Amino acid sequence: MNDKAEGTGAMEKSTLLEGKVALVTGAGGGIGRAIAVAMANAGAAVLINDIGVSLAGEGGSGGPAEQTRQIIEQQGGRAAVNADSVSDWTSAQRIVAAAVDAFGRIDVVVNNAGILRDAIFHKMTPEDWLQVVNVHLNGSFFVSRAAAEHFRKQESGAYVHMTSTSGLVGNFGQANYSAAKLGIAALSKSIALDMARYNVRSNCIAPFAWSRMTSSIPADTPEQKARVAKLTQMTPDKNAPLAVFLASDKAKGITGQVFAARMNEIFLMSQSRPVRSVHRAEGWTAGLIAEHGMPALKAALLPLDRSPDVFSWDPV
Repeated sequence: MNDKAEGTGAMEKSTLLEGKVALVTGAGGGIGRAIAVAMANAGAAVLINDIGVSLAGEGGSGGPAEQTRQIIEQQGGRAAVNADSVSDWTSAQRIVAAAVDAFGRIDVVVNNAGILRDAIFHKMTPEDWLQVVNVHLNGSFFVSRAAAEHFRKQESGAYVHMTSTSGLVGNFGQANYSAAKLGIAALSKSIALDMARYNVRSNCIAPFAWSRMTSSIPADTPEQKARVAKLTQMTPDKNAPLAVFLASDKAKGITGQVFAARMNEIFLMSQSRPVRSVHRAEGWTAGLIAEHGMPALKAALLPLDRSPDVFSWDPV
């Protein structure tokens, strides 16, 4: 196979994760594979978790995970494969146990597994909602919770969760995905707060990669073709260095944060905080809010924007 097509070729070798064991879910392709390979190249032994389904969560094959293992081993790394689903508590426990059984411990959890079931909100089925939330949000909780006992006992560990600007900012037709991804940011913050006493860190990355954009970018005119040629450089591996750093001891003291990675750009994302307030000593009625309160707040209301509106410039 052509691993460079997956954005995993010529990755940096380092010792940042030497002696550590990393579990990467959804590591059979794309961003998950790039992170797994990068962590192996940084010295970690990697448990590759993937059930080999399509982006919509259909089918199932051990092939993608095995291909990731072959890439890692060809580059001199150590890896093992697990095909349990993250969306079930008992299964998630088996995933963590597989890492410990294979390599004797667990130091890093990367919650990357996910599926898409996009639909406009008023046409979204309960099944589409539940399946996406089960994999993304419940899966992140189940795997993180299963690893928490090991992290607590050894008083060390790092979580890296994949969120998305679809949840942090907004997007059309992704109520299930957006809700799950914003929930992951809150989950990460709670883990960071609850497990700080055990020297456990928890951070999020909102990754960008060309693969999610292929169907929506026109390439008819010379200008459009030039732009697409530039955007295709935004390969999955561009997200991997940040994940490796956050998993390493170099990230000591960095926890509860949300980052975004887009080609050669790294962003620290804001988190919800008050932006403006109004006060009335006598309290408020609905009428007074309409007459005085809301007009005072109106200038600070946030627009109904989407991720492309916020990240309005081409990646650099």
